[in-house]
This record gives sequence, structure tokens and C-alpha cells, in this order.
Amino acid sequence: MTDRTTDPATEAFVAHRNLLFTVAYEMLGSAADAEDVLQETWLRWIKVELDRVDDQRAYLLRITTRQALNRLRTMKRRREAYVGQWLPEPLVTAPDAAEDLELAESLSMAMMLVLESLSPTERAVFVLREVFEVGYDDIAGAVGKTPAAVRQIAHRARAHVDARRPRRTASVRETRAALESFQHALETGNPQDLLDVLAPDVVLLSDGGGVKRAALRPVVGAENIVRFYLGGAASAARFQATITWEPTVVNCSPALAVHREGELDGVMAARLEDGRITGLYFVRNPEKLTRVTSETPLTLR
Repeated sequence: MTDRTTDPATEAFVAHRNLLFTVAYEMLGSAADAEDVLQETWLRWIKVELDRVDDQRAYLLRITTRQALNRLRTMKRRREAYVGQWLPEPLVTAPDAAEDLELAESLSMAMMLVLESLSPTERAVFVLREVFEVGYDDIAGAVGKTPAAVRQIAHRARAHVDARRPRRTASVRETRAALESFQHALETGNPQDLLDVLAPDVVLLSDGGGVKRAALRPVVGAENIVRFYLGGAASAARFQATITWEPTVVNCSPALAVHREGELDGVMAARLEDGRITGLYFVRNPEKLTRVTSETPLTLR
């Protein structure tokens, strides 16, 4: 029997697996779907004659991108029927992942939502070019376009993203400090402390997937968000529910893991500008929290 650990196809796939997973996740916003794409990639890869492959990394990226594009087009239709707001599945990442600034920004909840507004092909081109610096020729082979067309798509996608990304990416220290202030204000129930950390036009998106209670539409404005959270805290107190907030790191950025009666109830991520929170992303859908409780921090490159 062949030793699978020394099989060249297996070795190549394992060597690039983290990269392939990250590309698929950035395109899909779902770790579960990204894993399915990797399985499909593997099944196609083991049928390839390796002696005809000049660049194994580029070839694997091509397979992964094509499979992710197919799945993304199907998911677009599926998300149209999603109950309430849709947010990406949070990934627990190692603290040092934030040191890769471009990767950290591209994986943030805020950026993942910006990528949702791109067409499937634009998203694939942007991720491959801007995040992973894949050459135009290799991208062309992955998305079925000419290199000239890929350059135009990349320019269009970059302009779209640049118009929607924060003017300056907040540092890990700034984000952690803002979330600590937010957590403290929630624990003390002081409305003014909450208003101090929230920007006036802050937006809250919460994702319960139709399973957990969540706002079905964005909650806009600091005062509305204060009422939303303090009202929820009052309701929990009436039912004598114990809610705790613990620091964690998801998608290469500080976040808060919310526990209710000791069980994970959600993950809160934030977007900052000028030291104040402009975006809150609260994932409560249980199907999107399995990796937060069961996975060790991911290495993404």
C-alpha cells in the first residue's frame, strides 16, 4: 500500500492547504463551505498528472477558485432567503495573525461585508490579486477571462472596495481598547459610557439566522443601539440570566465572545474609525459558532 504521507499529490496539497482554505473562505464568508471547496479541490487534484504541472500552487489555486466561484453563485441565491442580516462565519485566529496587515484587513468582518457587494468574479479577482498577489495570467486561468479583462476587473473591484473601506485601519491595540470600554459600559449599564465609545452614526448588524433573537434590520445610531443593548440586558436580568463577555480574536482582530449561563451565545466584532466604534457585528447563529468553540486558532497562510 502506498504511504500517503510521502505521496507527492498529498504533500503538495497539505503544503498549500492553509492558503487554499483562506482564499475559499474570503470568497465565501463561510468556513463550512470553504472546507467543502477544499474537499472538491482535493478530489480533482488527485486526478491530475503532476509531471505536467509547472506551478503546483497556481494550479491548486485555479481549482479552488473555480470551485469557490461555482459555490458562491449558488450561495447568492441561498442568502436571498436568509432570515434577517447575514454575517460571515467568525474564525478564531492566532493573535499574531494581525501582524499580516493586508490579510488582517481583508479578513475583518467589515471588509468581508464589503466583498459581499462585489460580483462573484470581482470578488475572486480582488482576493487573489490584492490579498495574495497572484499574477494576472494565473488569475485569468482561474476565472476564465483574459489577462486584459482581469486587469479591468481588478481595477473596478479595487475602486469599489476603496470607496467603502475605513480611511485608516485601526490597530489591534485601538480595537481592543474600544471593545474593553464597550464591554465595561454594558456590564455597568451606564448609557453615557456607551455613547462615549460609539460613533453617532454607528451601525449594528446582528445575525441570528432565524434561530436566535437578533435585529432583522440594521440598528442605526448610537442612541438606538444603547436602547437595544440596555433593553436586552434588562430582559436578561428579569430572567436572572448571567451574561459574560470574554476577549477573543476572530478574523485577525480583537473581538468579544458572549456567554449566557456559561454557554457561548455569540461573537461580537467591531469596526473603528477615529477611535470610536462605527460598526458592530454580532453573530448569534449557532451554525456559525461551532468553530469558535471547537477550533484551535487558525494559521491562514
